[in-house]
Amino acid sequence: MGGFNLENISLITILIILLFVWSSRFEPCHARQGKYWRQSKTAPADSQFLQKEKLHGVSHHHSSSLTKFMDSYYISPDETMETHKGQSSATFNVLDYGAKGDGHTDDTKAFEAAWAAACNVEASTIVVPSGSIFLLHPISFSGPNCAENIVFQLDGKIIAPTTPGSWESELLQWIEFTTIKGITIKGKGVIDGQGSVWWNDLPTHSPDSKVTNELRKKMPSTKPTALRFYGSTDVTVTGITIQNSPQTHLKFDNCTSVQVYGFTAASPGNSPHTDGIHLQNSQDVLIYGTDLACGDDCISIQTGCSNVYIHNVNCGPGHGISIGGLGKDNTKACVSNVTVRDIAIQDTLTGVRIKTWQGGSGSVQGITFSNIQVSRVETPIMIDQFYCDSSKCSNESSAVAVSNINYADIKGTYTRNPIHFACSDNLPCTGVSLDTIELKSVGEDSQPFCWNTYGDLKGTTVPPINCLQSGKSSKKVVYC
Repeated sequence: MGGFNLENISLITILIILLFVWSSRFEPCHARQGKYWRQSKTAPADSQFLQKEKLHGVSHHHSSSLTKFMDSYYISPDETMETHKGQSSATFNVLDYGAKGDGHTDDTKAFEAAWAAACNVEASTIVVPSGSIFLLHPISFSGPNCAENIVFQLDGKIIAPTTPGSWESELLQWIEFTTIKGITIKGKGVIDGQGSVWWNDLPTHSPDSKVTNELRKKMPSTKPTALRFYGSTDVTVTGITIQNSPQTHLKFDNCTSVQVYGFTAASPGNSPHTDGIHLQNSQDVLIYGTDLACGDDCISIQTGCSNVYIHNVNCGPGHGISIGGLGKDNTKACVSNVTVRDIAIQDTLTGVRIKTWQGGSGSVQGITFSNIQVSRVETPIMIDQFYCDSSKCSNESSAVAVSNINYADIKGTYTRNPIHFACSDNLPCTGVSLDTIELKSVGEDSQPFCWNTYGDLKGTTVPPINCLQSGKSSKKVVYC
């Protein structure tokens, strides 16, 4: 018996050693600390971005903030594995919840039911299938009790109602997503606001529409935004088209970690107040690879925005890319760390513009516009601290401070003025830098205009810019 026990013990020992050697070949996932680019279109395309921006005069603070922002678009292998574990295969097709998709039946209740079901399942997908047209009345897809990382797969077409009775008075948005953590709108579908019924001074945009001028007069005076996100984090919009919005096409308010790419906004150039993308009180925003044609700003950046990176955008027609108007009705406005680069702008009112109302307070600082190609733009470069959109604007002593504004490689053609810097008498613009500006007139030549603008020229400019004041203003700038 003793020999038998010894033999068994030896065999067990050998098996334990072999098992230990075999298992040591595998490393635990959490041991890997390296970072990798996301294997998707959601990562910024230009890895040399920060290095180039330093050459264009971006402040150290601006670069540091953007570095932190850019780092957020890296993930480790651990994070990738956790994401895969959290993915759900649950799908909720709106047709299964009673949607007709015939373009005439009100499908709002069906969409609400599909959302209520998907809301309970993390990483679920709501499907709006192709080949159908869904009529939706004003609708809100709300959290905050929803599960995270819901996908809204839009491949069909959603249209807005055109009858006055479908709209409440003073309604600010048509389709809204509120207080959600992790929401993605993607697909090849279309959201059509049928905005021509709201544009009283324009002909009906659709040749098939039977809407009359008398009907238009009955629509509410407040025009709604087509698609709005409020109070949400980790928001992605990609692939879809929003067209003919009554007012703004796509709006983000009080959101963080926003990505928009492969997106299209399309409305006539003379449609009133139809901004392409509107940002307000939102941080860490990435917009790229988009086509924006509208009747107002292609992209509008309002107060409370910081760490915004925009690149590879096609803009026009419209009013260009604007920061502001800021400080209306003597309010405080704060915008910082915004980079706009690699942009094509054509047939617009302005190219890149900063506009502030008289009487406001706060600051706009750390702004870079680089590699902007303009074509037939009225005024390609503009700062206007005397902005007013009515005939009753009085002179005020206070103003929103404008400082550390960098322009580099702005080239193309203009139709009115190449550069217009109109800065406050009491709080001049400071730290305005221009590097390699080449703007040629397609009509009569005009000279750059500067008023109370301090900065420096870092390269050649066409036409010559002789109105920029060197040095610094004696006025103290108070930042936000």
